Amino acid sequence: MNRFRVIMTASALAALMLYGVSAEAKDKKPKQKKNRDLSANPLANVNSKQPDKALFDKAMIAMKKGRYDVARLDLQTMLNTYPDSEYRMRAKLAVGDTWFKEGGSAALMQAEAEYKDFETFFPNAPEAAEAQMKVADIFYSEMEKPDRDPTNVQRAEQEYRNMVNQYPDSTLIPRAKQKLREVQEVLGERETQIGLYYESRENYPAAIARLQTVTDTYPLYSKSDQVLLAIGDSYAGEAHSIQLSSALPPAVKERLKTVYQDKAAAAYAKVITRYPMAPHVEDARDRLIAMNRPIPEPTPDAIAESDAEERSRQPLRFTDRTLGLVKHGPIVVEAVHVGEPGMEDSKRTLAPDINKENMAIFTAAYNNGKPATAPAPAPTAANEPPRSDQPSESNVPIATGGEGTGVGVEVVNAPAGKAAEDPNAVVKAVGPAGTSLPAVEKPAEAPLQVNDIKSTGATATPVDQANAKKKAPKVDEDESSSKKKKKKGLKKLNPF
Repeated sequence: MNRFRVIMTASALAALMLYGVSAEAKDKKPKQKKNRDLSANPLANVNSKQPDKALFDKAMIAMKKGRYDVARLDLQTMLNTYPDSEYRMRAKLAVGDTWFKEGGSAALMQAEAEYKDFETFFPNAPEAAEAQMKVADIFYSEMEKPDRDPTNVQRAEQEYRNMVNQYPDSTLIPRAKQKLREVQEVLGERETQIGLYYESRENYPAAIARLQTVTDTYPLYSKSDQVLLAIGDSYAGEAHSIQLSSALPPAVKERLKTVYQDKAAAAYAKVITRYPMAPHVEDARDRLIAMNRPIPEPTPDAIAESDAEERSRQPLRFTDRTLGLVKHGPIVVEAVHVGEPGMEDSKRTLAPDINKENMAIFTAAYNNGKPATAPAPAPTAANEPPRSDQPSESNVPIATGGEGTGVGVEVVNAPAGKAAEDPNAVVKAVGPAGTSLPAVEKPAEAPLQVNDIKSTGATATPVDQANAKKKAPKVDEDESSSKKKKKKGLKKLNPF
């Protein structure tokens, strides 16, 4: 009985408490909302009733629903109606986003034009870096596989480099660098496949040119160790081809073989010193051991750098290979996630350059051991003894005027008693010091020309009288074979 009373009392008290709580809840007045100025920050508060904000929100809702043409129409209306709106930059950028999300070649070209216009109109705005990033993303989305047309891959690389160079303080820089590493992974794979094809066809200069370009331009490529191994194998193949040649002398063969084996050993050694944690380092060691070459030791910094690169890569799984068969773009999961990507194009190595280098190596191998070519003899200077290979020039002055010897030169005699002696002369003059050369004999005067025309009543001149007395000498016809008429008088002095 007592227990029943206790239970009834407890139930009554609980009912009273519930009734009191409900009555208090009814009497309590609802909280009133605070009066806030929603126009103070219209970008963050969607409850703003500004007309430009309303059009912008309407366009964003249409773009989320995939109605890109409606979104563009609302955005263009806002830009034309409210040119001074604080939403104009976001609206201009959103117009490009509608084209980008719509997809297709034509739409992506229009999106690129919109983003470039945004950078032109708002170059100092924070959104300019975003516009440049989206331009690069357009070409990234259009990339083909490494064995396809590389135009979009090369454009993507250039646009990401522009992004990093033009906006170094942007928060999008880490993402841009990673995208650049992935793009360079595709370019490195393309060049490697071409180089390995040339190597399989034993076109070693072309293979070396392609593979050397990969090592110089894309050092973060995931298969750089295989590239260096292929370069070394190409040089070793050239050495083997020379060894099998029957047209070269044995000495030249040995020299050429040594040069190409040295180049192959240098490529194998670089695998160990630059990529010591790569999977093909042991292959490089085995090749050096087979060539009896020393094996270099990598530095601790190189080991740490290579280890960080290998750990940052994602392994290529079976699902990635399967998706690669049906996927439009390339597979870039093996791209490195650390290190600075290449920001400048290095000079490409071309096959003609390798051929010129081979020609220089062949020329040096042939000329090795031959006597050096004697230099061209220099002419002797004045007052020096003549050389056997280059006699000294005669110091006879040419007559320029006055009385001469009649043969085109003038003999200069040293003054009597003052014979000059050259102190540097090897052969000294022998004889008295005051001796002078005898005078040159004067040639006989040429006979005067005979005047064949008879004077008619005129007085004869002394010259005519002298010519009349002299007779022309007879010419022996047997001694001369010339049929030309002999010169007479002063004409004999003219050699022509």
